[in-house]
Amino acid sequence: MDSNYELLHDLTSPVVAITCLRGKRKNGMIVNSAMRASLSPDRPLVSIYVHKFTYSHDIIFETGKFALHVLDKSQMDVVYKLGFKSGREADKFKDLPHRTGKLGLPILKDCYSYFECEVVNAMDTGGSTCFLGSVVNGGSGGGTGVLESDHMRNAMSDEWKELYLKNLKVAQRFITERAGKIKPLIWKGLKS
Repeated sequence: MDSNYELLHDLTSPVVAITCLRGKRKNGMIVNSAMRASLSPDRPLVSIYVHKFTYSHDIIFETGKFALHVLDKSQMDVVYKLGFKSGREADKFKDLPHRTGKLGLPILKDCYSYFECEVVNAMDTGGSTCFLGSVVNGGSGGGTGVLESDHMRNAMSDEWKELYLKNLKVAQRFITERAGKIKPLIWKGLKS
C-alpha cells in the first residue's frame, strides 16, 4: 500500500452522516470527508465528498440538498444503519429516530450537531463529487463528544470490521478505476 495513503489518515475529518431526500424516499450514508469550507460567520459553507456509486450521490446531485450530521460518540448504531448497506436495497430510516428539517430533509435525533445545506457548487474528483453546501439551518444536539474515525474503527465488533473492510475494498477499486477520469463540472444552480 502506498505510504502516502497511510499518511492521509491524519487528514480524516469526524465521522458524519449525510441524509437526503428525493420525493418521499429518504436516504443516508456515512462519510469521513466533510469539512467547514468558509470562515465567514455570515456565509457558512461545508464541503462533502460523496462517491458516485452511492445512492445518496444521485439524490444530492439531482435535488441540490443534503443534511450533514456530526455524530456523537454514542451513535455507532447510526454508523451501522446508514453505512453498511445501500439505500437502493433497504429502508435505512426504519427504526432510526429522526424528524423533518427546514428543507424537508431527514434530521437525525441525538446527533452532536447538524447542518441543512443547499448545494452551491460541485467538483468532479473522478470517483466522487465534492459538493459545496451553503448552510441554511443547523443545530446542536449536545452529546458526549464528536465521533472520530479512529474511535469508530476501534469500537466496531469483529463482524462489523469484516463487513467494513469488504465495503472499503469495493469502494477503493471503484475510486482507483476512475481516479484519472476527472471531467469539468458546472453546477446547474451556480449563480455568478
